[in-house]
Amino acid sequence: MSTKKHELIIYKKKHYAEVIRASLTKKETTFLSPEKSSFQFGILAHKKGFKEPAHYHRPFKRTIDDLQQMFVVQKGKIRVDLFSDSKKLIRKIILKKGDAIVLIHGIHAITVLEDMQCISVKQGPFLGADFDKVNVKVKT
Repeated sequence: MSTKKHELIIYKKKHYAEVIRASLTKKETTFLSPEKSSFQFGILAHKKGFKEPAHYHRPFKRTIDDLQQMFVVQKGKIRVDLFSDSKKLIRKIILKKGDAIVLIHGIHAITVLEDMQCISVKQGPFLGADFDKVNVKVKT
C-alpha cells in the first residue's frame, strides 16, 4: 500500500486517478487538479479569522465529455480497483476514513471491506444507472 499523501495514478501516459490521504495537510488553499480539468478539486486551508466575501460563480456554457467521480470516505474502509482501457488491473487502493479518490479515467470497481459511508461527487445530470453505468468484464 502506498504511503504517499497525494498520489497521481498514471498508466501508459493516461491519468486514471488521484488519491488524497486524510494525512495530507496544506498551509494554504491548494488545488490539486489540472487547471483545465473538467472536474476541479483541492484542499481549502485558511487561518482562523479568514473571511471570504460573499460571492457566486459566474455561469457560462461548459462542454464536458468525460465523467469524473470523487469519493470521500466518512467511515469504514473500501478498496478501489482501477483497470486500463484494455480491462487490465492497474492498481488496488485501500481507502480509510478521511481518504479520498478522484476517478478520472478508465474502469473502476469498489469492494466494501468495512461498513462504509462515502460522499460521492460527480458531474451531472445523472441519467439513471441503465444509461450512465456500463458493466465491464475485467481481467483480475
